[in-house]
Amino acid sequence: MSIKSKIGMALATTALGAALIGGGTFAYFSDSVQTNAAFTAGTLDLNAAPTTIIDVNNIKPGDWMNRSFDLKNDGSLDISKIDLKTDYTVTDANGNNAGEDFAKHIRVNFLWNDDKLDDVIWYTTLDQLKNMTPDAIQGNLWAPWFGREAGGKLAAHTSDKLYVQYQFVDNGQDQNKFQGDKLELKWTFDGKQGAGEAK
Repeated sequence: MSIKSKIGMALATTALGAALIGGGTFAYFSDSVQTNAAFTAGTLDLNAAPTTIIDVNNIKPGDWMNRSFDLKNDGSLDISKIDLKTDYTVTDANGNNAGEDFAKHIRVNFLWNDDKLDDVIWYTTLDQLKNMTPDAIQGNLWAPWFGREAGGKLAAHTSDKLYVQYQFVDNGQDQNKFQGDKLELKWTFDGKQGAGEAK
């Protein structure tokens, strides 16, 4: 081995030894802690009881029918908005309605007084209601029923009883074309959560 090789080997050995010695001379305190987090989403669970609000036969112009039902929040989150969506189908028994919608003659009266059931908050016909999506809580439709001003809510694990009157309006004209007709109504209540908040 040449002198250069010996010197190179000696320098490499010295550098390695210095690194090992130097590495062992640093000491410091240390500590650690572990944290955990969990996120569980709440639930919206809007139900109605009964689900068949009305099923009546042999109605005639001038008849009215009072009904009540409960909207229930069985979820863990408050519901701040409940949109009402209306759909219906009409069966023309005699085929002589000439394009006139039977739903124009069925009026829905939203009632205030749960004892007498005679104070109308607001009313409209089913054909008009089909083209709306009123908010059952925020608007003029159900806000008084919920006993709250606009901005109220249906709190988690609570329910409210709602009152409706359906009326086959007697318009004072010939309504014979609707004899035997059937209207099947579907109301969908679409509950929405409120705005986010600090937890």
